[in-house]
Amino acid sequence: MRRTRLQSLLIGFGVAVVVTLILLPGLWIMLTAFRPNVEVMARPPVWIPRLTLANFEAMFGLLPNVELGVPVGHYVRNSLVVSLTSTVLALVIGTSGGYAFARHRFRAKGALFIGFMLSRAIPGVALSLPLFILWSRLGLIDTLPGLIVVYVALNVPFTIWLTDGFFRQIPVELAQAARIDGASGWQAFWAVEFPLARAGLASAAIFAFLTAWNEYALASQLTRSVASKTLTVGLMDYTSQFTIDWVGMCALALIIIVPAFGLTFIVQRHLIAGLTFGGVKG
Repeated sequence: MRRTRLQSLLIGFGVAVVVTLILLPGLWIMLTAFRPNVEVMARPPVWIPRLTLANFEAMFGLLPNVELGVPVGHYVRNSLVVSLTSTVLALVIGTSGGYAFARHRFRAKGALFIGFMLSRAIPGVALSLPLFILWSRLGLIDTLPGLIVVYVALNVPFTIWLTDGFFRQIPVELAQAARIDGASGWQAFWAVEFPLARAGLASAAIFAFLTAWNEYALASQLTRSVASKTLTVGLMDYTSQFTIDWVGMCALALIIIVPAFGLTFIVQRHLIAGLTFGGVKG
């Protein structure tokens, strides 16, 4: 028992150290976002910060006599439009594809599914040059529709794979029973199968949203002006040839982090259900 207790203490200590190392960069970003710029650059370092909201007020132009240097409001709008639109389209297309792979038989089904999965294995950075050439010829450079199409294409394969697995775990007899009772194919899907697959759809939605919200490599190549830049690309506006506005960059990074945490917290029940779905047989 003494050895078991010692092992538990050592495991707990190791987990605490690892969690601290993981959370420390995020905590430092949070503290820097609320600190005056003088404290960030002070030598020796200021270990007890003086927290203030002036950095965020200046970022959104709420302070008098302070010129708005970075159009954060436009970047927030662009990120929301691109992320939400691409997520909805990826869910609609991916759910339809996942349901088709799970419930129907058609020619070259296995090869097509493998092709979708292999396309997801290609790094986004490797696509930047061919996408830039193609998008420039189509006139989609520096446009929100251009980014939306790219993120939909990136998220559809994963959505198909995830929803296919969920629909396969739902007994097909449930939909058949609904059809016998007079329901159409769409009614059986929407009233019977869709509610059972909500956990998988929530997981796919979070993944698709975070992919579009946090992506930088492709967005930096396909955007140029304020009209299309997203928040991740806008972070670079706080850098110049000789200086870096660490306070502004950390404040904007915090704005990027908060919606991701908030979304995950809101749908955590569906995420947990998604991880445990199918683990217990009725």
